[in-house]
Amino acid sequence: MTKVAIFASGSGSNFDSIMSKIEQGLLPQIEVTALYTDQVNAYCIERARKYNLDVHINELKNFDSKADYERKIIEWLTAEKVEWIILAGYMKLIGENILNAYQRRILNIHPSLLPKYKGKDAIGQALASGDTQTGTTVHYVDSGMDTGEIIEQRTCDIYPDDSKALLEARIKAIEHEFYPEVISKIIQ
Repeated sequence: MTKVAIFASGSGSNFDSIMSKIEQGLLPQIEVTALYTDQVNAYCIERARKYNLDVHINELKNFDSKADYERKIIEWLTAEKVEWIILAGYMKLIGENILNAYQRRILNIHPSLLPKYKGKDAIGQALASGDTQTGTTVHYVDSGMDTGEIIEQRTCDIYPDDSKALLEARIKAIEHEFYPEVISKIIQ
């Protein structure tokens, strides 16, 4: 069984989807050691409680530097013998210390067809673009903003009468099935 840590900063819907698939026996090869978050009030913390999962809350403002912040995270990861990191709506760039410790063992999902619409508000960017299609991408994490090697993508149509909320809901529905599938393929 491969030990993984999930990092999230917000509502944690992708985190919840992954945990649900584990409970259903659809990801039997992984064990989630803990939820890691950088937001003390993030809803993902409530979701973690539903699964009786440990939560590590680590706010950058409580450290003198990002290096110190990441050293604390690595300390927890090492103690828990974590082999892979899964980002699920984690809104911080992963720094050099964690990247070096987990090279090609950090996955992320991003709500666009990368390399288009990197960073924040990718759904809003796609909607404003005039494109008729967007989607979601699972990729390895590197030092850039959504620039890591693409593993797999799924598409989602953009309809002329779409609102941001409608498009986001369709993309989330795709992600909740797609991300666990890719995780299952990559983490053996």
